Amino acid sequence: MIKLIWNLLALIGLAMLAGIIWVAVTYGFGMQNIKDLQNLKTFDPMSPQVYMDMTKSLLASGNGAEATVWKRPVAEGLSPTDVEETMRFVANEHNFKNVGELPLSDQVAAMTGEDQRFWKIYMFCNPLTAAKMIDYSDAFSAYLPCRIALVEDKSGQLWLYTLNMDMMIHGGAELPPELFEEASQVKEIILDIMNRGAEGDF
Repeated sequence: MIKLIWNLLALIGLAMLAGIIWVAVTYGFGMQNIKDLQNLKTFDPMSPQVYMDMTKSLLASGNGAEATVWKRPVAEGLSPTDVEETMRFVANEHNFKNVGELPLSDQVAAMTGEDQRFWKIYMFCNPLTAAKMIDYSDAFSAYLPCRIALVEDKSGQLWLYTLNMDMMIHGGAELPPELFEEASQVKEIILDIMNRGAEGDF
């Protein structure tokens, strides 16, 4: 029986290897691809864990967006006003600018004449850190300003959502030390704003 299992595993391994070779030949996996793979040597040591966590979330939810966000339930009894006042207070405590708010559910209600469940986006930023991030990579601009969404789900529960910044910080080549430190600080501040907002913790 054990020998049969080993033989089956060997066959599976052989089939997988054959499949990889077939894909490489069919889709032109050439020297450039090999050079690209060498870039993995420069990746942040935490990148495998970041992508593993995202993959687990994706498999569990089947939702690509769900796999790339952090979310917190808002404590029972807190209103949207309670949450947003707390977030503004915490942002100010960290000297983070509140650079915009998008009351989207109000806008949709005004356009359709129909009541909407609450959803609003709050935007926070440290302009000096943002400038350093964009100086490093223009693609970082897609993460700026940092957004936190307050959303009432279909059961009436309020949730806070923000982008998972670990992919930006740890997902590729290691950031320069100074930028890494600042980006990590931004992450901690956004999480503090979100966590304390969810609890109404001034």
